[in-house]
Amino acid sequence: MTRRSRHRPRAGSRQPVSPVDRVIFAVDAFRRGRPVVIREKGAASCVYAVETLTGSALKALRAVSRHSSSLVLTHTRARTLKIRLYTPDVVAVTIDPASDETRLRAIADPTDDLTFPMKGPFDTVRAGLPLAYGAGVKLAKLAGLLPAVVTQRAKNAAGAVELSVDDINSYDEEIVRTLKIVARARVPLEGAEKTELVSFRPADGGPEHYAIVVNAPATAKSVLTRLHSECFTGDLLGSLKCDCGAQLRGAIEAISKSGGGILLYLAQEGRGIGLINKLRAYRLQDQGFDTIEANERLGFEADERLYGIAARMLALLGYKSVRLLTNNPGKVAALKAAGVRVTGRVRHSFPDNDHNRAYLLTKAEKAGHLL
Repeated sequence: MTRRSRHRPRAGSRQPVSPVDRVIFAVDAFRRGRPVVIREKGAASCVYAVETLTGSALKALRAVSRHSSSLVLTHTRARTLKIRLYTPDVVAVTIDPASDETRLRAIADPTDDLTFPMKGPFDTVRAGLPLAYGAGVKLAKLAGLLPAVVTQRAKNAAGAVELSVDDINSYDEEIVRTLKIVARARVPLEGAEKTELVSFRPADGGPEHYAIVVNAPATAKSVLTRLHSECFTGDLLGSLKCDCGAQLRGAIEAISKSGGGILLYLAQEGRGIGLINKLRAYRLQDQGFDTIEANERLGFEADERLYGIAARMLALLGYKSVRLLTNNPGKVAALKAAGVRVTGRVRHSFPDNDHNRAYLLTKAEKAGHLL
């Protein structure tokens, strides 16, 4: 599940008026293969998500302006394709007029690298890029799509949602700031019968995050806390490719045995890239790439999660200080950066198996996990 995939604007709705609404409508447009116009300081770019781009949309894009179209990729994807990095954050390559949507998707999607091995040469734009290019890639991430867009300088496009660079870049802060408690209830768990489940929702309407509060720990003390990103394959299906299910159930058990604490269940599947992109990463792992290499070949950073959400949840529950149940020092640093006092780290690891051994080794060697 992506940050925005649970919401659907009403058909026939007018142009949205608030920044959050504009982002929601733009995400919906991207997921349905429709154009978005991103404005910045008097200029504008018409943008499509590569993953949902159709042939007719590509033809329409080329018709709206005399400017050439560009394919915009992240640095991580560009490095895989051996594209030179002349600009910060994202790279733009001029699209050959003969290129169709299938070829553009093959450049953006590493799971097609074996099917379409011949890519390039690439005519990389060396001049400074419009801020709308990077904002468009961020919008694709919010939509749970491949982080790649096709864009062209254009002031308008028929039926396009319009929004600004600032609307997109401020979105993460806005959903953290507007997060609120919407429901809470007693939910006895096996081995932790005195448990309360608390749900949180931001102003954009979802997705929801949850806190599992065991034995109502006092807010005045440093509370034992586990940050757990949802993992459909591991938590629900019992996948052996990761250790997420064992960590989830083991954390609840450890918190209960310690006398109480909190598990924050965050809707940030696949370290923030979403379930579909995580499945793409699994396919790349089957081709021999490790978990970090797979994310980067897709165009993502190794960790795309928003830790400000966890900090906001703790604040709403009244907790200012935690002892973090984790093997990841990066989580400790990220939570501190989000304003939470971390008084200590509590080890949290489980035995490996034949399917996740290489995955855990990569986390230790490349991500610094203390396993």
